[in-house]
Amino acid sequence: MSASNISSTHPALFMLMGIPGLEHLHNWISIPFCSAYTLALLGNCTLLFIIQADAALHEPMYFFLAMLAAIDLVLSSTTLPKMLAIFWFRDREISFYGCLVQMFFLHSFSIMESAVLLAMAFDRYVAICKPLHYTTVLTRPLITKIGMAAVARAVTLMTPLPFLLRRFHYCRGTMIAHCYCEHMAVVRLACGDTRFNNIYGIAVAMFIVVLDLLFVILSYIFILRAVLQLASQEARYKAFGTCLSHIGAILAFYTPVVISSVMHRVARQAAPHVHILFANFYLLFPPMINPIIYGVKTKQIRERVLGLFQRKDA
Repeated sequence: MSASNISSTHPALFMLMGIPGLEHLHNWISIPFCSAYTLALLGNCTLLFIIQADAALHEPMYFFLAMLAAIDLVLSSTTLPKMLAIFWFRDREISFYGCLVQMFFLHSFSIMESAVLLAMAFDRYVAICKPLHYTTVLTRPLITKIGMAAVARAVTLMTPLPFLLRRFHYCRGTMIAHCYCEHMAVVRLACGDTRFNNIYGIAVAMFIVVLDLLFVILSYIFILRAVLQLASQEARYKAFGTCLSHIGAILAFYTPVVISSVMHRVARQAAPHVHILFANFYLLFPPMINPIIYGVKTKQIRERVLGLFQRKDA
């Protein structure tokens, strides 16, 4: 079959329903969504500005934090503006290729965020378990390679998705029962054999979550063992205190993923809006809460933020 015949099976547009069953509440739902997006933009832009402007923060931990902030900005901006357009202006239309692009960015940057959280666990492991080698191990070239590897892994795993979806004929309508172009929500509209898409989507999700989370847990097992070997209780508290922000970021990212996964399997009969609200929580919560976690728990960041406000008052 020629490329022109394949492309002719694509709908020109998809329609995003928003949150099915709660359409009458879209205006009210938009308030927490808009607030969370605003906080995510302000918080992550502030983090990036502070880290870039202050040479004292040009250290491995803060470079990884800058990567996390940049990813969170893209991740939230990929979906939230369109969601708010649906809620406020009933602008449900999205082009077929626009949908594929949104899906690619959404899933790719989610995978990148998982990789950066794993890199930050490695950073904490080296800082606590091998402190004398911290600056020689985590050099700028290595940090750059880790960042490039995170991007390469995400792009490699997600590039097949648009091509897999492009080959289908969409005979089950063009109405996507979601706020954004989520992979499986689009697959449900396709005709033909979609088993490979289903298996591929589940396999990638399990590979990323299980593998990354396993290495994060292993890092913290070594960290905990090293902390418990410290002589004084004060030293133990101080050492483990440097990990609290990272633990908070891990919980903020993985907890909604696990809850959403469990909900899909345990509460299959739940109303569709329940699953969609959990999926949205997964997208909204980490970008909003990560700057707050690091701003409150990291002394250097907190001091720089307070310094910005004090200069404005002066």
